[in-house]
Amino acid sequence: MSQSRSPSASVAGFLSFLSEQLDNLDHLFLSHDFMSAAFLHHVLSALRSFHSRLTSLLHQLHLPLGDKWLDEYMDETSRLWDACHLIKSAVSALENYHSPASTVASLLRDPHPPNHHLCTQVIRAISGCKRELTALHHENRSMAEIKIQTLFTSEARCKRCSGFREALHAMRHASTLLLLILVSGLVYCWPETSFYRGEPDSSSSSTSALGASAASLHERVASAVGRHHREPGIMLYELRSAAFAMDELRAEIEADAAEVGEKVESLKSSVEALQCGAEGIIGQLDDFFDEIVEGRKTLLNMCSHR
Repeated sequence: MSQSRSPSASVAGFLSFLSEQLDNLDHLFLSHDFMSAAFLHHVLSALRSFHSRLTSLLHQLHLPLGDKWLDEYMDETSRLWDACHLIKSAVSALENYHSPASTVASLLRDPHPPNHHLCTQVIRAISGCKRELTALHHENRSMAEIKIQTLFTSEARCKRCSGFREALHAMRHASTLLLLILVSGLVYCWPETSFYRGEPDSSSSSTSALGASAASLHERVASAVGRHHREPGIMLYELRSAAFAMDELRAEIEADAAEVGEKVESLKSSVEALQCGAEGIIGQLDDFFDEIVEGRKTLLNMCSHR
């Protein structure tokens, strides 16, 4: 005869799952380019799995009707929604860069060396792309400064909590770290973020295992930020690669190089990778929004049919 898990065992299993997911991201970070779209895809997948598991946990706990747990769940999913909406807005805006960057590469499709008129046209297009990138950085910083403060001020303390509130607090602690990684990679990263301020407050975590997993991932990302990206800005690997390829192409043209085909191909592949990565992130965010809506409906229906 099957036997359902006790509430405490269900919560313990949820906390263990959070810790395992953070450990997995810690290992994946080493096998991907710094802040690549592929790694951030894994981060977003983990965030979605946190929400999915929390929703399933609420079914298992048989919480009393009329308690505050549903409001607290709604508040947490609203926080996730708002942060991910910011991320989607920033990623969608990358089209303002990769679209004209594609045009730069297409201008040099002719295998013959570019003439003076074409070189002037390409340099002008590259300058336009750089202005667009500067504008993206400026706008993203304004958005990120507000959202980072919201992420951290809403992470309330929870000492000696148990059951649902222990699970919710652990979820909030772990998801805040993942959102910070996503915001830093896709929106903006600057010295005021916690990656520059030191370790997160692992004492706020519900379990020592989860606290250790979160601290390890945070330390690994913070160390990489310090090594690779001391200047503030959007850390997305594909964006930095495209910008670097464009700078190299411009240098070749300004040096009157006879052959720029290799630099053009480098720019083309970098821009295609940026576009593909951005589209993948947006698609996954849209799926997450659908999951949040469905999770809310499921819990509301569960409460209304008891």
